[in-house]
Amino acid sequence: MAKIGPASFKYVLHAKFTADSLVDKPDVIGAVFGQTEGLLGEELDLREAQKNGKIGRINVESSSSGGRTTGVITIPTSLGVAETALIGAAIETIDRIGPSKATVTVDKIEDVRASKRDYIMNKAQKLLDEALKTSQVDTTELLQKLYEDVRQKEFSEFGPEKLPAGPEIADSEELIVVEGRADVMNMLRHGFANVIGMNGTNIPKTVIDLSRKKTITLFVDGDRGGDMIISSFLQQGHVDFVAKAPSGMEVEELSKKEINQSLRLKVPIDEYDPSASRREAPEKKARHPQAPIEVPQELKDKAISFVNEIVGTRGAFLINKGYEIMGKIPYKEVEASILNIENIFMLVLDGTITDEIARSAEESGIEYVIGSKVFGSSQSVKLLSYENIGYKYR
Repeated sequence: MAKIGPASFKYVLHAKFTADSLVDKPDVIGAVFGQTEGLLGEELDLREAQKNGKIGRINVESSSSGGRTTGVITIPTSLGVAETALIGAAIETIDRIGPSKATVTVDKIEDVRASKRDYIMNKAQKLLDEALKTSQVDTTELLQKLYEDVRQKEFSEFGPEKLPAGPEIADSEELIVVEGRADVMNMLRHGFANVIGMNGTNIPKTVIDLSRKKTITLFVDGDRGGDMIISSFLQQGHVDFVAKAPSGMEVEELSKKEINQSLRLKVPIDEYDPSASRREAPEKKARHPQAPIEVPQELKDKAISFVNEIVGTRGAFLINKGYEIMGKIPYKEVEASILNIENIFMLVLDGTITDEIARSAEESGIEYVIGSKVFGSSQSVKLLSYENIGYKYR
C-alpha cells in the first residue's frame, strides 16, 4: 500500500455511525469498503484510492451501551474537495455494519490546510443526495458542478483595480502572478489560491506594490507575449521567480499536472535568460498529415458554423450525425466526459487537439475532431484544424 504522510492530507472526512447491536472496528471498516464498492467508479473506489495513497488510514472509534454501538469514522484524503465530498455521500449509503442495521451520517469535511469551507460540504451533500435517488451516478457531471461552485466562491477581486484573484492574496507570503481572469480561474480550479491576475499586459499598481512586499513568481504563457510581459514587469516591479507554460500553450488551458511541472521548472530571476530560444517539445508540434484529409463540403460548412459559435468560450460542442448539438462541455472536461457519452459523431473544440483528447475520441468512436490546432494523432479519428475546414478568424 502506498504510504501517505500527515503533511500530504488536504481534507479529513468526519462521519458518525449507529448500529443496532454490538459491532467491532473490523465490521465498520468492512462496511465502508464493501458497501461503497462500485458506487463511484474505479477512480474513486476506496480500495484503489488507498493503494494509490489518495486516502490514508481509516480510523474508527466506538462505544457500546444498551446493546447498541455508536462511534465516529475519520478518513484523511489527499484528493480534491469535490472527490472527498463524493466519497462522503457514498459512505452515507451504508445501511448495515456486520450483522446489524446501521446508519452513517457525514458530519463535516475538515480542510486541514486552510479555513473550513462548509458551503462545499452542503452543496456536495445536496447534489449527491439527489443523484443517488436515480439508478446511476454521473460522477463527471457532479464534479463539474462542484468545481463551478468552488471557482465562483473562491474567486475574488483585489485592490482598487478590482484584479481577479484567489482568496489567499492578503495572507500569503508567496504569490503567483498571471496575466488575466481566465488564468486565475484555471489556477483556482486546480487548487492554487495565492494567485492574482494583471488583467492584461500592463502591470497594475496593486501588483507592483505587492511585488515589493511578497515573494513573486511570474507565471506567463509559453509564447512571445509571455516573454514581453516578463520584460515589462522587470522594468516596473520586483520578481523573484519566472515560470512559463509549455511552448505554444497558455496558462488558462493547462492541466494541474502541467501547472505543477511549469512551477517546478521556475527559475530565479537572476538566472532568467530572456535571449534564450524556446524549443518546442516534439509531442507539442503541430501534426502535418502525410496526405490531405478529404472532408465533405457539407461537413466543412456545418463545422465552420459551430466553430464561429464556440470560439472564445473555452468549450466544446458534441455533435451527432444529424449535425445537431448534443451538448456543450468545458474544454478541460473533454477528455473524461466524452468517454461517458454515446453517439458523438463530431467534436468541435475551442482549443487544441491533444494526444489525450485524440485517444479518448478513439475509445468513444468519434469520427471527427476539430480544433484550433492539431497536436495529437490518430489512426481512426479524423483530426482537423480550423485551417483544414477553411475557417478564418473574424
